[in-house]
This record gives sequence, C-alpha cells and structure tokens, in this order.
Amino acid sequence: MKTAIVTDSTAYIPKEIREKLDIRMVPLSVVIGNDTYKEEIDINATEFYDKVRNERTLPKTSQPALGDFVSTFEELSKNYDAVISIHLSSGISGTLAGAKQAGEIVDNLNVYTFDSEISCMVQGFYVLKAAQMAKKGAHPEEILQELNTMKQTIRAYFMVDNLDHLHRGGRLNGIERVIGNVLQVKPILHFENKIIVPFEKVRTRKKAMKRIADLLQEDANKYAKLQATIIHANNEQEAIAWKTELEANLPNVEFTISYFGPVIGTHLGEGSMGLGWVKTN
Repeated sequence: MKTAIVTDSTAYIPKEIREKLDIRMVPLSVVIGNDTYKEEIDINATEFYDKVRNERTLPKTSQPALGDFVSTFEELSKNYDAVISIHLSSGISGTLAGAKQAGEIVDNLNVYTFDSEISCMVQGFYVLKAAQMAKKGAHPEEILQELNTMKQTIRAYFMVDNLDHLHRGGRLNGIERVIGNVLQVKPILHFENKIIVPFEKVRTRKKAMKRIADLLQEDANKYAKLQATIIHANNEQEAIAWKTELEANLPNVEFTISYFGPVIGTHLGEGSMGLGWVKTN
C-alpha cells in the first residue's frame, strides 16, 4: 500500500524537507487588516512580525477551506492508496475536522486523520516520523501505532514575552495582564487535553527559560536519547544561543531550531520562546 503524508502549515516544516520526504502541506491563513495571507506561501514569519508590530488590531486566523483538503486528497488519489493527515490540536482549530470531512468526500482513497494535540515543530515530529515510515512502505495502521507511541513522551512548553497578546485574544483578563506586565511575569504554557493552558507563572524571562530547560533535563535523565526543537518568535539569535547552552549540558539530546509562524505567532506574540521534545528510538 502506498501512503501519502499530509499536514498543515502550523507544523512549520521547511519546504526543502517537505519536498525531500514528499510531505503535502495545506496552509492556514492569517488576516491582517483587509488582507488575507496563506502562511508559508504568501507570507513568512519575518514578514508577518514586521507587518503586525505596530498594528493596533490583533490579526485573525482561519483554518483551510474544505475545498483545499478535497483538492489535495483528489490529487493524491491518483497515485496513492491512503493518506495520513496530521494536524494541529483539534482543541484550538477545526483543521483536523476539515481534513476528516474531506476524506469522506474523496473516493478511491483511504484517509486517516491524526490529532497531534499540539502544534508547531513538535507537531512536525509526528509528520517527519510518518513520512520516513511511509517511504519505507509501512502500512498506515503501523504508522499510526508509532505516532500514538510517540504521543506518550511528547512534551512542549512555551513562554510568552508579553501578556498583551493573550489578553487581546481573550485568554487573560485585564487585571492579570496589568499585574503580570508590571511584575515581569512570564507565563509558561503547555497543551493539556488539546488546549493551551498555563503551566506555571515565573518571574523574568531568564527564569522561565531555565525552568523549561530543567523540565527537559528531567526527561533527558530518564531516556537514552531525545529529539528536541527550540521554537522562537522572531528572535533567532536568542534561540541559537539557547541551543548552544543546552547542547553543552545535554549530550543525549539532538536539537533543531524552528519558529512560531504567523498563525501561532498571532496568539503568542513576538519574542515568545518554546522548547519541545520527544523520546527517540
């Protein structure tokens, strides 16, 4: 059985890697003013942060149109028997539901959807593993079993630099915002039951990043090998410096650097930083 792998743009997998592993990407969109941009196609992360830095109104985001999934699956049905469609958490987006509905419309193709229950390059971990297995001829059920095994050790924590985005997005009340910004509180967030929730509130950016690094250290002490990604919102130099620091202390962890693109960056804001990891075989 020949299996294709589909994901959405919020996995933020570089184009050259998608092409090498034959991964199809269906983009979400971000609306800035009166203009709509498909992320990773019409606008990249740097352009997005430049555009919205002085905007008074928070951009809006939207999931892919059903037709985008239908056309993608119809094209794949010409050469593939099955598709595994891996998407950002169903708790924060209807993207997965759209893929599932499209799969029911398209004939001659078995569509399996997988809820990553997370987003960004940590979602990408699932996509890359699935693509590697598909290239080796693994059956969809075998691939899904491996993805569910991965889910047991997937971890990701995010720190926002400024509480205003969370407040404007309806995730924080005004009093918390004022107190938090005055006291330099840096909320550490994570996914729980498919939604983004506070994990801890830490004073200062430096302490928040150290706390996240400590959480990684705990798992690095438990497992022989981990794959990790540092995720930044338009602060690449800080990400590079953090990677260097972490690599020196965690020789059994393989690090990459990724980013919060326009859709996720809309909700977290410029300057945010994240760290995600998973046990590797």
